[in-house]
Amino acid sequence: MIALTIDNVSRNFGGVAAVAGISLNIEEGERRVLLGPNGAGKTTLFHTISGNVMPSAGRIALFGFDITRQRPDRRARLGLARTFQITNLFPRLTVLDSVLLALGGVAGDRLQLVEPPTRQRTRYGEASRLLDRWGLAGTAGRIVRTLSYGEQRQLEIALALAGKPRLLLLDEPTAGLSPAETRRVVGLVRELPRDMTILMIEHDMDVAFELADRIAVMHQGRLIAEGDEAAIRANQQVTDIYLGAE
Repeated sequence: MIALTIDNVSRNFGGVAAVAGISLNIEEGERRVLLGPNGAGKTTLFHTISGNVMPSAGRIALFGFDITRQRPDRRARLGLARTFQITNLFPRLTVLDSVLLALGGVAGDRLQLVEPPTRQRTRYGEASRLLDRWGLAGTAGRIVRTLSYGEQRQLEIALALAGKPRLLLLDEPTAGLSPAETRRVVGLVRELPRDMTILMIEHDMDVAFELADRIAVMHQGRLIAEGDEAAIRANQQVTDIYLGAE
């Protein structure tokens, strides 16, 4: 089954084509990585998939449902979750409260900033398991803004996983991490269940090759290469772009 269909999608900002006629089909359970230098249009493409911006042209389908003009919350109900290039968290909440809030949102609870703690008691176990899996169990009582950058990246992924999404969009999950933090995140992403489809933006080609079933390379808003590791390594245009991207 096709999890995500991107059919000739473009997004223009004034006279600038940030995304120009991109077409991709991503199979259910696939790990697909988007590579490309800064300004290639990768994050803009993510925004069109998640509904943060509407495409100027083209069509997007999620598990067979046309979501081209759907709001982000409706896409989330169909099983889409994402992280952001810049961490998007509640800095004044505790880590545990952040996870409980995410679990409550998945359950359809109305947002209440003040409520009895007993209301959330049934979700403590689930929240604790999620934090433990992502190496954050010891941070549960800490305020989010006091976490290291690497811990915040891990928390954001944990929050995205709270809803058990069918399609997970990861926008540069290892950006700014130390080598040790990168290895941990790569290992955790690799262990995610295969019934979850993952589309991930990466700059690090080693990370991309380790995690991806297939790789798509963007440059100046266009798709210039697509294939497995061997095909991408052998593509001279990709090599030229990366050598000139510094």
